[in-house]
Amino acid sequence: MRGLTVGRSPGEPRRGTQATSAAVAVFVALGACLSGCAAGGTGTRDEGAAHADAVGGAAASSPAASPSKVPDRVDAVRLVKSDPKVSEEVKHELKPCVADEYPVDVSYGELTGGTAEDVVVNVLTCGDAVGVGSYVYREEDGAYQNVFRTEEPPVYAEIDRGDLVVTKQVYERGDPVSSPSGENVITYRWASGRFSEQYRTHNDYSNAAGNAPTPVPDADG
Repeated sequence: MRGLTVGRSPGEPRRGTQATSAAVAVFVALGACLSGCAAGGTGTRDEGAAHADAVGGAAASSPAASPSKVPDRVDAVRLVKSDPKVSEEVKHELKPCVADEYPVDVSYGELTGGTAEDVVVNVLTCGDAVGVGSYVYREEDGAYQNVFRTEEPPVYAEIDRGDLVVTKQVYERGDPVSSPSGENVITYRWASGRFSEQYRTHNDYSNAAGNAPTPVPDADG
């Protein structure tokens, strides 16, 4: 471009530059027109569709997210009744409370690091919902194996952030079933193919709560 302006006299217009710019503008306009015609005259809308296709292609080429493990629902009643590690006393307690509704609580979660979700089963009594047995089942070779059990009522097992937490209520002599004196909370962790106790805490319940007399409202109020 600089060669086009060499030797011009003062005040002489830069015709070479103007001509070149005009030619470029015409070429760009002609290219845009031909592009629009070839695409069916949709203009920028065609560019938008092409952009969407490009995004779709990028998404398709990106690695798919690994699916979350969905636990297979188990027949907890059948599992417990067929388990030789479950005592006959607990199996005897495992009866329908209403129609075909059995007193069992079932939880699924990560406890043993296996390829499938572990299953925690709590067997309760119908009348007072007292836990009479808690069990953990781990899937091994296509079948569930009992890897933990405790049958010292009242007991209840839960999954807490990858740990097994077992709560055992403590009764003193004369305590009604509805009002234990306290509880022991024991945390277990899976290691070397079994559950090992990590720590425990003891909580004493207050017998005063709920027994305070209700104050008589002020007559002037």
